[in-house]
Amino acid sequence: MCRSIKTLRPPVLPEEATEEEIRAAALQYVRKVSGFRAPAAHNQEVFDRAVDAIAEATGELLAGLEVRGVGAARKAG
Repeated sequence: MCRSIKTLRPPVLPEEATEEEIRAAALQYVRKVSGFRAPAAHNQEVFDRAVDAIAEATGELLAGLEVRGVGAARKAG
């Protein structure tokens, strides 16, 4: 399952990751860690909260990363 989580930062991803891409990665992570592809009804709320928290943390991580050399590579291309 984790193989489907792709790198969401330049230069691997040419533009900023979308909310949809970030949420999909968070969902894959929660599925892998929990061992559930789809949680039972009694676990749905905690599953969804985990996806939300991880998506938020991922967005903060990507916004704060400084990837050196990416700007220079884009200008040269």
